[in-house]
Amino acid sequence: MTNAAPSAPDVSALTFEQAVEELEKIVAALERGDVALDRSIEIYERGEALKKHCEALLSAAENRIEKIRLDRAGRPQGTEPLDGG
Repeated sequence: MTNAAPSAPDVSALTFEQAVEELEKIVAALERGDVALDRSIEIYERGEALKKHCEALLSAAENRIEKIRLDRAGRPQGTEPLDGG
């Protein structure tokens, strides 16, 4: 199986922002409907890979987010996981 675009970087090497930008371009191309069927399938598959990569990056970021605990006077006292777990 060949890559959707030989010069396209590996999805796992992209930052969240780069992946979203490429995904937006794919969606726009597919919505225009001026892409050949074979190419549409290729870029759709890349879009799915980009979507999964973005979801994984977001999940990792969510796991790292902490909220600041405040004492009764409103001063920072420490941190805890955002979800309270």
